[in-house]
Amino acid sequence: MTTDETILAPAAPQTPPRAGVEIITFGCRLNAWESEVMRDHARAAGLEDTVIVNTCAVTSEAVRQARQTLRRLRRERPDARLIVTGCAAQIEPERFARMPEVDGVMGNAEKLKAESFRALAVSGAERVSVGDIMSVREISPHLVEGLDGRARAFVQVQTGCDHRCTFCIIPYGRGNARSAPAGEVVEQVRRLVETGHSEVVLTGVDMTSWGGDLPGAPRLGRLVRAILKQVPDLKRLRLSSIDAIEIDADLMRAIAEEERLCPYMHLSLQAGDDMILKRMKRRHSRADAIALAHSLRAARPDIAFGADLIAGFPTETEAMFENTLRLIDECDLAFVHAFPFSPRPGTPAARMPQLDRSVIKDRAARLREAGAVALNRHLDRHQSGELEVLMERGGLARAGDFTPVRIDAPARPGALVRAAVTGHDGQALTATALEAAS
Repeated sequence: MTTDETILAPAAPQTPPRAGVEIITFGCRLNAWESEVMRDHARAAGLEDTVIVNTCAVTSEAVRQARQTLRRLRRERPDARLIVTGCAAQIEPERFARMPEVDGVMGNAEKLKAESFRALAVSGAERVSVGDIMSVREISPHLVEGLDGRARAFVQVQTGCDHRCTFCIIPYGRGNARSAPAGEVVEQVRRLVETGHSEVVLTGVDMTSWGGDLPGAPRLGRLVRAILKQVPDLKRLRLSSIDAIEIDADLMRAIAEEERLCPYMHLSLQAGDDMILKRMKRRHSRADAIALAHSLRAARPDIAFGADLIAGFPTETEAMFENTLRLIDECDLAFVHAFPFSPRPGTPAARMPQLDRSVIKDRAARLREAGAVALNRHLDRHQSGELEVLMERGGLARAGDFTPVRIDAPARPGALVRAAVTGHDGQALTATALEAAS
């Protein structure tokens, strides 16, 4: 399984103002997109003095941070209504319902329904509204004009997962794989471009499975081609996380031929040892991962790779870990997201022989150190020349290959700016703005 849940660390929430509806989002890009759907529903329902915490369940730490945030919010907002939703709430509704700080628990399907928020507005909502996520068969279409405070826009093309990796609890929070019809996706992208967005990110839980439940079982490459053909004014299309075993031929051709498709792939690798991959119930081998990276590099020489890697999976020996460590160089990764293994109750991996936490912590640190070396190597390749970057906030921008760029440019978030690279500081490129592209 590949999931955006592993891409972003839980957000560091700030105390919201005491009016209207505020949404605090933990975890993935898909959660961020869904928070905007909830924001639109809440505004339409006229909700007041309500805080919605949209949780993540990918690690025990993410759940702990969500619970800690709810307690803090209750101390700071004693009169506000606190609603918890997201994957952690879907998986463990009773646990959150027992918290005295919580006024309501809403499931992942319920949080996307306008009627859920209308019920909240008239005090007619059940305290716990969490249905059987496995019974949900479709994605409800929602048009989000843009993500609040974000430079790029996200479009949900898929949710859920039919795979059962032994370490992952997310399918029980998201349900089975469901795909958004291509026409609806294209229309959402077109609307986002019309409202001024230069970059759109396609997101999902197991995005490369897109289309498997649609008539004719189209593949993701066909959707990418349709977007780029039917929305010619879109300047950048980015894919979030992809599974190393599911790239179809059409998608490979799009990566090679379509300049507007960003040259960055976040690969859901998880490990670099065949025995550990088997025990994780992954569907690719070490050789598959390396071959894919080499094929993508041959098709698109300017491509950069990010990857999720887990340190200290149950039964992992030092030799097995070394195989994962070497994968960073063998796949020429630029961005390494290293996670210390955290057992999630209810998953097969939680019942396997566990490693000592000190060993897991040490291996995760070694992965991060190797990741820092890999990032430095990647930044060295950009030591000179020009780039077109998408402005974010605080003087930070992103190149097409997702390289962070520090730039002193008076441009709005979301603007494309032409910049000359002047060097790097080991974490990001430094650059000088030449002219605004758009």
